[in-house]
Amino acid sequence: MRMADDAPRTWTVDDHLRDADPAHVELWHRVVALVEACGPVTVLAHQTTVTFAGERRGFAGARPTRHGVDGFLDLQRPLGPDRRIRRVSPYTKRLFVHQFRVTSADDLDDAFEGWVREAYAVGAGAHLR
Repeated sequence: MRMADDAPRTWTVDDHLRDADPAHVELWHRVVALVEACGPVTVLAHQTTVTFAGERRGFAGARPTRHGVDGFLDLQRPLGPDRRIRRVSPYTKRLFVHQFRVTSADDLDDAFEGWVREAYAVGAGAHLR
């Protein structure tokens, strides 16, 4: 029998925002706005990040950190060099996980917005076609 004190911890978005630098929380909200502008998303809070899922799968995640906002985007292609992209790793034969860091609103330019739209398409199953 599991005791109430042994229950698994449930994470919330507020857990990720609490005690974060207010400027980084604002930047996180701007990233969320870019994601939500693509269409309906499900927001899932986990211990390590807040994940955004489309109708088929998760496609992005982000959280405020002491450096800005760190996150990931799942894309169907590896991106070329960009200072915001910290690492690109193959996830499957058709998907690449891009670890990013943004430090100011200027980082959320048209290119970044395009990457978010590409990732949203993955969440809708574009990689399965």
